[in-house]
Amino acid sequence: MSLLLETIRVSNRAFQNLLYHQQRLEKTLRRYFPHVSPFLLIDNLVVPDNLGDGIYKCRVLYDEKIRQVEFVPYSIRPVYTLAVVEIPSDIAYDAKWADRQWIDCLRQKTTADDILMVKNELLTDTSYANIALWDGSSWFTPELPLLEGVRRAQLLSEGLLKTAIIRLTDLSDFQCLKLLNAMMDFEQAPVVDVKNISNM
Repeated sequence: MSLLLETIRVSNRAFQNLLYHQQRLEKTLRRYFPHVSPFLLIDNLVVPDNLGDGIYKCRVLYDEKIRQVEFVPYSIRPVYTLAVVEIPSDIAYDAKWADRQWIDCLRQKTTADDILMVKNELLTDTSYANIALWDGSSWFTPELPLLEGVRRAQLLSEGLLKTAIIRLTDLSDFQCLKLLNAMMDFEQAPVVDVKNISNM
């Protein structure tokens, strides 16, 4: 079994959104390791003394316990184009696994900046982010993503997002798509014009 992963944003030497990461970790442990008592991220993570004040990605690899923690400098990757990829209906990615080989293989088949995965004709996620779509007045996120991300959970709890069943055929009802993940503030996240979303 592959290791599980939490990717935590560190800004100015402080961990961001630990509550939401903890909630997802506990949900994942209950499903895959029900015999294990959940551990607290806050008790197991320390910002290294040599880390600067910039933005870092803290990668926590775990199963029954934390196996590895690493800190990597982070910058937002520009995304201007997306290619729609149909994925099989039996594919599930309801936990954040470190092994993403099947997603990486899909990405390699396109020259677009990233892929937009569609399952059972419904929009789900890009290769590394949840999505939000703007209709001119509100932001909507798919009710059935492949993975329920931490930033998505935060924005839903704050009322900045609404959930909806969004079909591929509904894309024309929206103006743009924004990528959401734990490493990117909502205001800084890449935005893709729906005109730049194409089928492979």
